[in-house]
Amino acid sequence: MKFKNIFLISVLMICLFNISHAQRSVYDKANKYFNNGQYYKAIDLLRNAYNKVTSKELKSEITFQVAECYRFTNQPRKAEMWYKKSIQKKYNNPIIYLYYADALKMNEKFEDAIKNYKEYEKLVPQDPQGKTGVKSCELALKWIENPNGYKVVNMKFFNSRAGEYSPAFAKAEYDEVYFTSTRDGASGDKVHGGTGYNFSDIFMSKKDKKGNWSTPVPLDDNINTEYEEGAVSLSKDFNKIFFTRCERHKKNTIGCMVMVAERRNDKWGKAEQIIMLDDSIVVAHPTLSEDELELYFVSDMQGGQGEKDIWKVKRESAEGDWGVPENLGPEINTPGNEMFPFIHNDGTLYFSSDYHLGMGGLDIFKATRQNGTWKVENMRYPINSTKDDFGIIIEQEEERGYFSTSRDGNDNIYSFILPPLKFSVEGVIKDDKTDAPLVDATVKLVGSDGMTLTSQTDEEGAFKFMLRPNTDYVFVASKKGFLTGKEKETTKGVADSQDFSSEIRLSSIAEPIELPNILYDFAKWDLRPESMVALDKLVETLNDNPNVVIELRSHTDSRGSVQANIEVSQKRAQSVVDYLIEKGINPARLRAKGYADTKPKVVDAKIAALYDFLNEGVVLNQNFIDKLTSEEQQEMAYQINRRTEFQVISTNYQAAN
Repeated sequence: MKFKNIFLISVLMICLFNISHAQRSVYDKANKYFNNGQYYKAIDLLRNAYNKVTSKELKSEITFQVAECYRFTNQPRKAEMWYKKSIQKKYNNPIIYLYYADALKMNEKFEDAIKNYKEYEKLVPQDPQGKTGVKSCELALKWIENPNGYKVVNMKFFNSRAGEYSPAFAKAEYDEVYFTSTRDGASGDKVHGGTGYNFSDIFMSKKDKKGNWSTPVPLDDNINTEYEEGAVSLSKDFNKIFFTRCERHKKNTIGCMVMVAERRNDKWGKAEQIIMLDDSIVVAHPTLSEDELELYFVSDMQGGQGEKDIWKVKRESAEGDWGVPENLGPEINTPGNEMFPFIHNDGTLYFSSDYHLGMGGLDIFKATRQNGTWKVENMRYPINSTKDDFGIIIEQEEERGYFSTSRDGNDNIYSFILPPLKFSVEGVIKDDKTDAPLVDATVKLVGSDGMTLTSQTDEEGAFKFMLRPNTDYVFVASKKGFLTGKEKETTKGVADSQDFSSEIRLSSIAEPIELPNILYDFAKWDLRPESMVALDKLVETLNDNPNVVIELRSHTDSRGSVQANIEVSQKRAQSVVDYLIEKGINPARLRAKGYADTKPKVVDAKIAALYDFLNEGVVLNQNFIDKLTSEEQQEMAYQINRRTEFQVISTNYQAAN
């Protein structure tokens, strides 16, 4: 019996060992693919291992690795699901919250993303990615609601069910484009263990005279091989091609290098490697400067700022040898990935980053040199999305070109254009008192760019001007018998075409012009602070009409003694004159006159519209006020009489030289 029990225990231990060994064997194979960067191949093996292992710790590790595989193969929806699962299994690295938030953001679940960014920030307060992640979600929402004017279109002529990315112009007329594709028909028929797609090749498409693009075809075998080729840049004359080639090494790892080939008799010659570095170092995504003396590229070599950085090499002449690689520094490069550079002929650098503040995944950024430093600017929505956006090219003269994006699932090429901004202003000139349109009034447009135009109003008092972008404008309206008036408008900072509207109201000099909101304390003549706004506008009016002389008139109601009202009204009128003088108006253009209650207000159309107990043309004298039916109505009438006006008494003033 004892021997039998020992035998059974031994058999059980052997079975458990075999099961454990088998479980570990399944995981080890999956883990090997994962560590080699063959994430696509690793996914099914890891999921299979997950279903077989019993260790909670190992299950937690596998869950995280599956999520990572989906992240690296650009499947954010599945990545989100597995990161969430990993959190539920209490994966013990707080980085899980950052990656989960990234996936949520890419799937436009901004509120949930913000919660997880904040959780990561709480767990790892020294890492700025939690705080910037929250801000990126807020910016993404803002940019989606307020797109920046670019129009983007899926280039279905280029795209297939596989992946297409990194376009490059192949002719000066922009009617021939090279791009990278993993479609069928590539020279390499192997499947990339990291992406699940065919090895990529460089394809070409041409546009005919009708604007139709041809079916893409691969370049010849001097460029495309059994390995991966892509990420193209061409010289100014389009006779040299720089591109990336990634070869598989014996240890099943892939090394990338920059190649160059020259075109002779419309055929590409044999490609040669440039920038000789260790085979284990990635050298990819070349772009050549306009003068061909600088080559920008991407590498993970030592001395960088993060994972993959943008570097450059220089040479003395177009046929010279390339020098030592230089890192573009922390203004461009970050602890993350900066990739797919494109140097414009004007020196602007475009690139993609997953670390600079963006909408999600890779965003496209624009960098310009200012005072010896790089100023980096996100190109915003709709160039960028919450998915990967990268590999942009732009024409020399127009804000137009192509870029790559995964917003539809696979990598696709999109076209973009920033339509020329069109601005106009339609306005009307009216009589300030009667609201009647003023015919044949003169309107002068003055732009901050030096442009001036003049127009006359039509029978409806209307005028119209076309405006330019990034310009401040003043519209000055004038008509005989009226004070000159003006309005301002600007197109600076306006991202979309827009039709502005303007109304300029001119005051007739034939009648007194009331100054609104000129307020005093009871029996006082000191100006109250709220009076300054109307008086500052009067200063502006006097400066716009430098030849007028005015009389400032102050009125009281009929209550109180005549002498007291005359005295206080005179002092009130003088206080206005004193204020105008302080603001630089010549005293010779100003007169002060207190009228007490001697000129009661005549109700005009505007006043009649505000008070239903007053009719147009009524004089608000004491006799009329006494007949009003309530104290409230009487107080309103007194208030209307208490006013400050000015009357133009001369239009011939000439300032002394």
